[in-house]
Order: sequence, then structure tokens, then C-alpha cells
Amino acid sequence: MAQEQPGEQAPQQKQSNAKEDRHFVTALARGLDVLSCFRSGEKTLGNQELAERTRLPKSTVSRLTYTLTKLGYLDYDDHLGKYRLGTASLALGSAMLSKLDIRQYARPWMQELADYSHATVSLGMRDRLSMIYVENCRSQAALTLRLDVGARIPIAQTAMGRAYLAETSDTERNDILERVRELDELKWPSIRDGVKRALDEYDTLGCCTSFGDWQPDVNAIAVAFRPANGGAILSINCGGPAFNLTPDFLLGEVKPRLRELVDRLRRT
Repeated sequence: MAQEQPGEQAPQQKQSNAKEDRHFVTALARGLDVLSCFRSGEKTLGNQELAERTRLPKSTVSRLTYTLTKLGYLDYDDHLGKYRLGTASLALGSAMLSKLDIRQYARPWMQELADYSHATVSLGMRDRLSMIYVENCRSQAALTLRLDVGARIPIAQTAMGRAYLAETSDTERNDILERVRELDELKWPSIRDGVKRALDEYDTLGCCTSFGDWQPDVNAIAVAFRPANGGAILSINCGGPAFNLTPDFLLGEVKPRLRELVDRLRRT
């Protein structure tokens, strides 16, 4: 299964904003950019790959990876000449997930929906121009999406991401879409049209769809919500192979159950 493409976020945009903010620590931001380059399913990356993804000079990346290795956020593989995430990075991610109590509440209901639909049901949060999975349940059926906790998917082309865009404020949505446009001017017209259609769907259907928009053989629907405690917006989707999940089935059978699940979580 294809993963999100590298270089999703335009560093130039971040740098221009940083110059306007005297409190912004550029070196820290660059170090975090290096850590964010690692994707689910990728074990190691070299300095050249990191430089391409961050759009930073290789000499700068080398200094950053050296420092991150010294601090335990990266481990260096002498045999491969590449880096993998270290235990300090793992500790940060584990601490963050442990505080998301809603994952424990959501898991039984998500699994019930996954079993009913013979699909994958995932809970996600925004991370810059991506949605990152924080909980994932799949049916026992053989044919489901193999995306696990920590996987990233693009925000503007997936049902989960589009639901987030429909739920967030106009200001945040416009900022996200402007950065998406700057990143890929060529694909922007089709991405813009897909998002516009999704916003209309959210009003008329009560969910956002992605029927082959992200990957030609994947269909999904999603609904986003803000927890009752006022926390960050979460988005929950149900998706899988197109031949197994038709639009009619997703909208007619799965959507009412997905919306009921979200209503429960919204009150939690």
C-alpha cells in the first residue's frame, strides 16, 4: 500500500513565517522536521534521503542527525549507514498516545464497525499536511488496508483528511490548503475540486468520501468531531479495497453506523 509522499510540507513557508517570529527557534524546528521524515513502515533513512525530504542542505542534516543520535532520538546503523528512530522518540510517541483516553473508549465500537463492514476503521489526528492514525481496528477478513497506528495519509485527498477540513475553522482550512497548493501546483486544481466537493458532501451527506481519489483501488468515508472536553479535532474513517466496499454500501449501510459511533465519542 502506497504511503504518503515525502516532502509534504514546504519548508520555505515555515522559514518565512519563522523570520516574522523572534521566539521561533529555527534549529529546533529543523531537528523536529528530520524526525518527522520517518514514515510508518520505513525503518531507516540516510542523510541524503532526509535532506531531500526536509529540503535542507545535506551538511545541515548531518549536524542535526549527529545531535539527535547523541540525544537518543535517532540510532545509527553502522552496517547500513542510515538512521532509525531511537528510544527517546518512541518514548515521546508512547507518552502522547497514553494520554488519548478516547482511544480506549473508541476501540470496542470501532472494532464492531470494522467487523460489520469487513473493512478498516481508524481514528486520526492532524499532523501538518497529514492525518496520522492514533487507533486502528480491522476485521478478520483477509482483504483490508494494512495501515497501522502511526501511519500517515494526505489531508486533502483522503476521506479522513477531508472530514477534518470540513470540521475545522475557515482560517485553519484556508491555511492548510494554501500550503497544499504551494507544495504541488500541478495537482492543485484537482485537489481543490475534491476538497470543495467534500465540503458540500459534509453538509448534504453528513460525511466526506474518497472513492478512488487517494488511491484508485481504495474507497472510504469519514466523519470528524471535536471531543466534549474541547480537545483537538479527531477524524474517524471506514475504508478498504474498492471491490469490497462499494460507494452504495459505504453510504447506505456503513454511514449510519459511523455517525452513531461518532455521536457516542463526541459525548464521551
